[in-house]
Amino acid sequence: MASRLLMLLALLAVAFRDAMASDPSLLQDFCVADKMSKVNVNGFACKDAEDVVVEDFVFSGFHIAGNTTNKQGSAVTAANVAQVPGLNTMGISMARIDFAPKGLNPPHIHPRATEILTVLEGSLYVGFITSIPGSRLISKVLTKGDVFVFPKALVHFQFNYGTENAVAIAGLSSQNPGVIPVANTVFGSNPSLSDDILAKAFQVDKNTVDWIQAQFN
Repeated sequence: MASRLLMLLALLAVAFRDAMASDPSLLQDFCVADKMSKVNVNGFACKDAEDVVVEDFVFSGFHIAGNTTNKQGSAVTAANVAQVPGLNTMGISMARIDFAPKGLNPPHIHPRATEILTVLEGSLYVGFITSIPGSRLISKVLTKGDVFVFPKALVHFQFNYGTENAVAIAGLSSQNPGVIPVANTVFGSNPSLSDDILAKAFQVDKNTVDWIQAQFN
C-alpha cells in the first residue's frame, strides 16, 4: 500500500511539474498591454478593458519596405507586443524582413520563440544549426511561396544570394521572441569580453579579436 501511495505521489509530482512548465491559458478575452503600469510582471499588466481601443490590435507597416542600406543589407520590421499591445499574453508575433541583393539577416537566436518564415519575393538561402553534439547545418534555398521552420533557440540565418531584392514574412511563437545576434553579442558586448577569452574561444590572436571588436563598437 505504501509503495503504491509513493508511486501515485511521484506521478502527481511529474504531472504538476509539467503543468506548471507551460504558459498559462488566458482567463479572459484579451489582456492588452498597459505600458504605463508600474506593476512588475512577466510580460505586461493588463489595461482596463474599458480603456481598450481598436488601435491596440492593429499594426500598419508591413506594406513599407525596410531600409536595407546598412552593413548587413537587411531590415527587420517587427510586429510584436511593443508595436501591438493586444498581443500581450497571446504568444504570437510577426516580422517583415527585407533583403538587398547579397543582404544577410546574420546568425542569431530567438530565445523565446520558434519561427516560421515564408518568402514573398525573390529567393533566400536559409538554415539553422543543431546543438552539440552534432552541430549539424540544416539549410535550403527557398523561392517565392516556400516555407521554412527555425526551431526555438537555435542559431539561424537568412541570406539573399541573388541579384534582386527579397522579402519574407515570419511568424514567431511569442509576443516578445527576443533576438540575440551571435556576432554582435560576442564581439560587441558592453563592457567588452576580454581578449583572452575571445582569443581562446575562437582560436585566433588578440590582434584579430581587437579588429573584429572594432567592427561592432
